[in-house]
Amino acid sequence: MANDIKKQLKKELQRNYLAKDFTGFRSDLLSHARVYFPDKIKDFTEASLGGMLLDMAAFVGDSMSFYLDHQFNELNWSTAIEAKNVKKHLRNAGVKVRGAAPSIAEVRFYFEIPAKLSGTEYGPDSSLLPKVGRGTKLASAKGVPFSLIDDLDFTEKDLLGNYLYDAILVEVDDAGDPSSYVVSMIGICLSGEEKTESIKIPNLHKPFRALTLAAENITDIISVKDSEDNEYYEVDNLTQDTVFQAVLNTTEDAEQVPNNIEIIPAPYRFLTIYDYNTKLTKLRFGGGDAQTLDNDIVPDPADLALPMYGKTVMSRFSIDPGSLLQTQTLGIAPRNTTLKITYRYGGGLNHNVAANTIKTVDTLYLTFPSAANATGANNVRGSVDILNEDPASGADNAPTLEELRAQIPAARQAQNRIITKPDLVSRIYTLPNKFGRVYRVGVQPNPINSLASQIFVISRDKNKKLGLTPDTLKKNMRKYLNEFRAVSDAFDILDAQVINFALDFVIVAHPASNKTQVAQKAIRALAKILDTKNFQIDMPIALSDITNTILNTDGVISLVALELSNKTGTIEDRVYSDVSFNPQANTYQQMVIGPAGSIFELKFPKSDITVSVR
Repeated sequence: MANDIKKQLKKELQRNYLAKDFTGFRSDLLSHARVYFPDKIKDFTEASLGGMLLDMAAFVGDSMSFYLDHQFNELNWSTAIEAKNVKKHLRNAGVKVRGAAPSIAEVRFYFEIPAKLSGTEYGPDSSLLPKVGRGTKLASAKGVPFSLIDDLDFTEKDLLGNYLYDAILVEVDDAGDPSSYVVSMIGICLSGEEKTESIKIPNLHKPFRALTLAAENITDIISVKDSEDNEYYEVDNLTQDTVFQAVLNTTEDAEQVPNNIEIIPAPYRFLTIYDYNTKLTKLRFGGGDAQTLDNDIVPDPADLALPMYGKTVMSRFSIDPGSLLQTQTLGIAPRNTTLKITYRYGGGLNHNVAANTIKTVDTLYLTFPSAANATGANNVRGSVDILNEDPASGADNAPTLEELRAQIPAARQAQNRIITKPDLVSRIYTLPNKFGRVYRVGVQPNPINSLASQIFVISRDKNKKLGLTPDTLKKNMRKYLNEFRAVSDAFDILDAQVINFALDFVIVAHPASNKTQVAQKAIRALAKILDTKNFQIDMPIALSDITNTILNTDGVISLVALELSNKTGTIEDRVYSDVSFNPQANTYQQMVIGPAGSIFELKFPKSDITVSVR
């Protein structure tokens, strides 16, 4: 009879497994004990044995529930709180963790050069023009170190043969002729110090060898070379077997495009790993050993040939075209050599020094032309002076874990390939400056090939006017984009058409206003909204914006007439593009629309905006 009652109770009892805390677990356990063990233990107070058993069981359940919730939260980057798990999420998302960032400063170098008569004009003696070498060490008033990141050549000229330095006459002789000039140029300097470590690698193959460098907050690995003069390249991951290399451009467009881009193989490569806690940087190399045949860096095509072994016939077979590119190494691990590692370290907000504070030259690397005399060279070396006219900027402390965590969503959405139109435009704009700079980019589908896109590009000349993009820059773009495009995609890089235009309008001014001032205000306002920086390729001119700008000018009562015209060829020493365009025939709903792949430019605002005031 008793067993039948217990079975009935078990069947009718509603069990709840939603208890999560200590109180909930104890309450459920107490109800269970009173139902199923009423004749065994009747006292469940806190001081009794039954109360102790309930408390222990509830404590175990509460602890397990807590750790289950905690571990589940650690699986999500947004709710994880343990530093080691946040770092794992950062690594999985591909966020590059760096330490403190350095500061960048534009420092002007001054040298006093003796004057020399060349033909009928005096100028600085070209035989004593110096070349300031990369790595020249400077310091601010508070001791923050800076170094020159590129050579600063005072003998450099532009395409017209003019020197790039600025010269000021400072002394004349008794006859009134120039005796010396001060020449100056601006060099880009980076805060921090350079250091070189030599690390001996034993004659033992160790796949994915890792080396920890001594300095904290390393901001840049300048070079890594071994005893055999093999250069190791830094990559984002060890599967990346090629890198971009800058090669000096010697063609006529070198002023706009200083370097050509080349894609070179990188069998010797490494990646950097920054430890957030110790602030130390570790270099991890590949897993291959060049001394073994199984790990050839470049596979031998002969190894892929099918053996016949006396057969006179063969059947059809499948091949993988990518097998010729596959390797098992993920790069070479150094062995039985000495690595010479040069890097730059140091940074932080205190490196953002104020203007006019970088005045000390600690180490000066200076070279002169072969025709320079020793006395003159020493005098020039002793006359060096430096100054940063603007504050140094860009430095920052190491990001916190919360700041790094905020980068995870963007890193997960990023991709290393071109899929959409915004991907293509963004990738073009990320081309480094030393390979040339595209000012505007426009992308349209190719009307002939549905899988191809037409890329219209335009650049600016030294006067900041629109001009054709140099061919060297287009070649650099081709090589650069080819590394990120999908196999089925094709890109045609074309020059955008520049349409120069002028604006003529008639307004009625308030009788009490100064007509000349009203006209000048209207011209300045139009020049601002019609500035080239406000236009993109294939962007129309909105006549309503021009009308509103004129009518909102102080002193203007009404707009009588407005005419947009095209400018071509050479007019009064002003050179325009050769593109002919009829604005009236291409105006739709108060929008002047240019042909595909074109951009509008108000090239000479002072001359191309005319106004009549009534």
